[in-house]
Amino acid sequence: MAPSLLEQLPDIVRAGKRQAQQILAQLEGEQRVSLQTRELVFPHRDAAGMDIFTSGAGPEDALNHLIYGDNLLAIAALLAGDEHTPSLRGAVDLIYIDPPFDSKADYRTRVELPVGGVDQRPTVAEQFAYSDTWKKGTASYLEMITPRLVLMRELLSESGSIYVHLDWHVGHYVKVVLDEIFGKQNMLNDISWLYGLGGSSSRYWPRKHDQIMWYSKAVDGQYFVADMIPATSNRMKGELKKAPDYWDIPTLNNQAHERLNYGTQKPEALLERIIGSSCPPGGLVADFFCGSGTTAAVAERLGRRWVTSDIGKPATMITRKRLVDQDARPFLYQAIGDYQVEQARSTLGRRFSVGQLAKTVLEVYGAQPLPAEISANGSLGRMPGTSTLVYVDSPSRLTTASTLLRAQSYRDSVLGGCERVIVLGWNFAEGIGQTAADLDDPRLEVRVIPANLLDELKKKGLDRLSRNGNIRFATLQYVSATAGRSVINSEWESLSVTLDNYVLLDPSAMPLDAANRARVIDVMNRDPLALIEYWAVDPDYDGITFRSTWQDYRGNTANDGDSLHVETTTTLTQPRDGRTDTARTVCVRAVDVFGYESETVLHLGALVPESAVDTVSATPQKSAAENTA
Repeated sequence: MAPSLLEQLPDIVRAGKRQAQQILAQLEGEQRVSLQTRELVFPHRDAAGMDIFTSGAGPEDALNHLIYGDNLLAIAALLAGDEHTPSLRGAVDLIYIDPPFDSKADYRTRVELPVGGVDQRPTVAEQFAYSDTWKKGTASYLEMITPRLVLMRELLSESGSIYVHLDWHVGHYVKVVLDEIFGKQNMLNDISWLYGLGGSSSRYWPRKHDQIMWYSKAVDGQYFVADMIPATSNRMKGELKKAPDYWDIPTLNNQAHERLNYGTQKPEALLERIIGSSCPPGGLVADFFCGSGTTAAVAERLGRRWVTSDIGKPATMITRKRLVDQDARPFLYQAIGDYQVEQARSTLGRRFSVGQLAKTVLEVYGAQPLPAEISANGSLGRMPGTSTLVYVDSPSRLTTASTLLRAQSYRDSVLGGCERVIVLGWNFAEGIGQTAADLDDPRLEVRVIPANLLDELKKKGLDRLSRNGNIRFATLQYVSATAGRSVINSEWESLSVTLDNYVLLDPSAMPLDAANRARVIDVMNRDPLALIEYWAVDPDYDGITFRSTWQDYRGNTANDGDSLHVETTTTLTQPRDGRTDTARTVCVRAVDVFGYESETVLHLGALVPESAVDTVSATPQKSAAENTA
């Protein structure tokens, strides 16, 4: 007979603590997890034609963080710190988390396009993260949350505290875990959030509250300023009393101004009470299940610093747009560095080699690995019965223009020369799609190693995975744009940027059913720019950090009233700074409605004489229809 959950609980807690200790032990070593800065965002409320000159964002360690990726790795990276950001160990004043607590919840998102709505299942990474969370029911959930709670405690300052938002599904089990990690004596409140809205049942009392458990790091050491609310009794009418441990705060209705149509969105009033009472002004708030970004939005408005993360791409996209619309202070949008390396260590063991992983990818793709004396690091293979070479790039680096040149060299030299070469990559430089198009080499092909490969490998094994052929290696997405500059006067110049085209990742590799895939392909062919969800411009790109000083996004109807399209042209006013006779490098980055990112870099020549105008463009070599074919 299988052990009960109560019998499993001690082993679950011990294993979670052990996993957390292993992560802590690696913080100083070569295997520590790092964060990749994808974007430095300078939000502006207006969508086009504005003066974007800014005096700068200050040092990076003062910036807020929006992180895309597994929160276990995000917390580990924040604890480790790096050359740009010091470790946040013992530096966080307040943590609020609202982890998923319903194994039957539907986490699909609906994308509105000109042809109608498209239901998008969670991305592959989200699907597997969520299925792992619930594969053994509540036991799996507790296995997921325990090491994360241990590491969150390491982030808290001595006066810090944590609010854990749950309901009747798992709340009583998580309380036992919290007692073990934070100490039973450090439980401050079991708060009932009464929200009132929703249906009822003829079988049981209507379920109209969640529970929020509040723990301090140190006994009686927590920061706390009570929230005062109007008294309701006749005797105390018109007076204030402290808020009790049951909070009657309405949930969001369909007409709420702050509503973003995100399934688990919480009202700002709830977070206002938590942040206002338990984080000092200027303090640091963290939320590692950010959802629609309510914690970051409220922290921003209340003058607190924040760090937030989510493994869901829709969640990070919604949060970024929300903060841009709120005219937030500059913040970093980051991702987990070497994410696939961490996955590989989990699947193949901590001592896995890049060569071992490359050989596995080749076999799943259907290629025969070449002998060690020919294949550098086991990265080369050949398609059976053909003269097609396959090159697998390393998961620990970006696939860039130099990677493609290296692949061309292998094609022309290995095995006496081959007809074609296929490059399989994990992580791509944002402009790689345009780079591949500019090479205009029909004997070079670039494909994306699917994000679910290692998860599928872990579930099914190599033999079964190689036989069923369900793993799809997609073609790249890319954006093309045109930019021009002209002199306004002795101090200012005008910079215009126009989106020209967008080619989406191969829809066959996306989490869509047949009907929704057909709708997407229709838009790809007829109205490809309708697939752009968000785009941004860095008018002085340094080739390292993308500084988003202008943005537009679908739903921003301030200029044209079209909620299903972004503005495709913007004109920016830039200071000349004595640069009229020097070149300017402009970077354009786009994110589509499914969360895939791409960019193009445009090099504008000098403006001499002052009346001159310079324009460059990046024109795609393949149409959307050709790409899907």
